[in-house]
Amino acid sequence: MLDIARADSAAFGSPDGVDIANHLIDESGLRVGFARRRGRGAGINPSGRYEPFARSTFDDGWNSLEDLPAFKTEVQVEKPKTIITRNASPDISFDRSINPYRGCEHGCVYCFARPSHAYMGLSPGLDFEAKLFAKPNAAKLLEQELAKPGYQVRSIAIGTNTDPYQPIEKRYGLMREILEVLEAANHPVGIVTKSALVTRDIDILSRMAKKGLARVALSVTTMDRRLARAMEPRAATPEKRLDAIRALSDAGIPTMVMTAPIIPGLTDSEIERLLEAAATAGAKEAGYVLLRLPLEVSPLFKDWLLRHYPDRYRHVLSLLRSMRDGKDYDAEWGKRMRGTGPYAHQIKRRFDLATKRLGLNLDRQPLRTDLFTPPLGSGVQLSLL
Repeated sequence: MLDIARADSAAFGSPDGVDIANHLIDESGLRVGFARRRGRGAGINPSGRYEPFARSTFDDGWNSLEDLPAFKTEVQVEKPKTIITRNASPDISFDRSINPYRGCEHGCVYCFARPSHAYMGLSPGLDFEAKLFAKPNAAKLLEQELAKPGYQVRSIAIGTNTDPYQPIEKRYGLMREILEVLEAANHPVGIVTKSALVTRDIDILSRMAKKGLARVALSVTTMDRRLARAMEPRAATPEKRLDAIRALSDAGIPTMVMTAPIIPGLTDSEIERLLEAAATAGAKEAGYVLLRLPLEVSPLFKDWLLRHYPDRYRHVLSLLRSMRDGKDYDAEWGKRMRGTGPYAHQIKRRFDLATKRLGLNLDRQPLRTDLFTPPLGSGVQLSLL
């Protein structure tokens, strides 16, 4: 997005560069009016990178912009042929995952999954958090895939792309159906979420945890409610997430806190405080990821930072680029999650010292795979022989 790039250059060009940058974006027509995007994380809705045309809004003199409807959550049904996604990334600890939803209503402005909405011909901006896709046949597909001859059991990760407990889960209940299939098959699962709705499924998760089959991670990025509201507008409040950690831990479910993403110059000062709060709530493990700005996420985050924290714009971006070889993002394996350089080392050192002091990550047991029993339910194709 050329207008965001120009604004970014202007922000670093003079003492009043941030004001100029905001003016440039306002004049570009990229920003969506506050009334239309109220309660959303992104402030712009640029065309996806695969679209032949880029579109922007402007006032043609008829004051018709005020008549445009607000962005309301719309859910379409998607019917995939498979539900387990596989990867070979050396940066993550799992090789398979499930995403019952595409897009995420939580609206976290920094979400690295936003660019995936371009594959649907939609914007990674406001469309990502307002135009969602649900996969109502997810549990049935999972049952079929687990029953295939030769299926090799390894832990399935859920919530690593979009949140399985986002608000529309209350309506569709896909995550609970998936857990029911996994429990019946004694299949291990690891869940990552920002939602307190995960406590709804404590009954299933606690039974699985007793067998060594379940682990839950809550992502807590900040304890500042104002910042959380602006950055993750429809996710649970920080306090609710800590309450969820406590409820899960009390139910005997291994619980982890993810201080992710860490945003230099904005949330990195809270590392120790977040870990202490999570450990007090009952978390036994912790992890972190440095802010990632791939593809369209970079201009979306820059626009957000200029709107909400213009005084920190240059500081945040300068620190981030110092850990990304001078770029907004470095996708190289081994670097993209943690960054490089002195500041990245300082973050890692602080995190390691805090987790050691708090007794976190001392005894992480792998989830069991030896209890697996292939499903034989209604969604499974029976053998003819």
